[in-house]
Amino acid sequence: MTESIPQIKQSLMEHGYIADEGLCAAIFVARSLDRPLLIEGAAGVGKTQIAKTMAEVLGRPLVRLQCHVGIDETRALCEWNYQKQLLAIQAHASGTGAAGGADAIMESIFSEAFLLERPLLRSIRSEEPVVLLIDELDKTDEEFEAFLLELLAEYQVTIPEIGTIRAVSKPFTVLTSNGARPLSDALRRRCAYAWLDYPDTEKEIAILKTRFPGAEELLVRDVAEAVAELRAQPRIMKKPSIAESIDWLAALEALGAKRLGRLETEATISAVLKGRADIEEGLSPKPVE
Repeated sequence: MTESIPQIKQSLMEHGYIADEGLCAAIFVARSLDRPLLIEGAAGVGKTQIAKTMAEVLGRPLVRLQCHVGIDETRALCEWNYQKQLLAIQAHASGTGAAGGADAIMESIFSEAFLLERPLLRSIRSEEPVVLLIDELDKTDEEFEAFLLELLAEYQVTIPEIGTIRAVSKPFTVLTSNGARPLSDALRRRCAYAWLDYPDTEKEIAILKTRFPGAEELLVRDVAEAVAELRAQPRIMKKPSIAESIDWLAALEALGAKRLGRLETEATISAVLKGRADIEEGLSPKPVE
């Protein structure tokens, strides 16, 4: 990928991702300064997809760490293969294992041969550069966020029993946050930054056309405008994501619809709204202003 903002935009578009100038500029900064890219925004605006698309653009494998409440180093970085360690200790006790005293066996079982890689360690020990996606970081706690700082700043991790492991190849790292909690200034300082919002109608139309190049022009516009109206309704709790607007158009295409009328909406609205209360609100007549 040629490193210029217009060509980043073009490369993303060629892989089906319609990006604005701000996001492309943030990617350019991250790539130029060799920094992670932090992307914030509401759920469903395309944050995760940018990491997947960048993996395609760069021709790299994607390594994904899906964050959740309670995640810790053993699930994110590495853990010890306890069964293999136990077998080694038993073999040593029976005299069939490696020679040496207790200190030697302890040093042996806390070596890389007994280490199980998790996504973070895998991403920096890979001979081939990867795209590392740390998804929904805001679901973790401050302690886990602080643990990440060494990796994000130095492309290295410290394992007490082994020492510091430096990156064999530097991953292009994308972190996403839905804003469930504020992220620390320390993390933000280490990252290039982009904010993603829901697309406007014209951009949504462009996205839908990318996925459905043969779709009826009027139907595509109907869906984009209807999704924009649904997102604007304050009583709809789960705002439709871009993926759900794509699903809605796919459902309408499957029905052979040419336009989005009342009957077509009633038949397919569950593709775009995923809760009873939201569906009822989406179908309720709107007051005439």
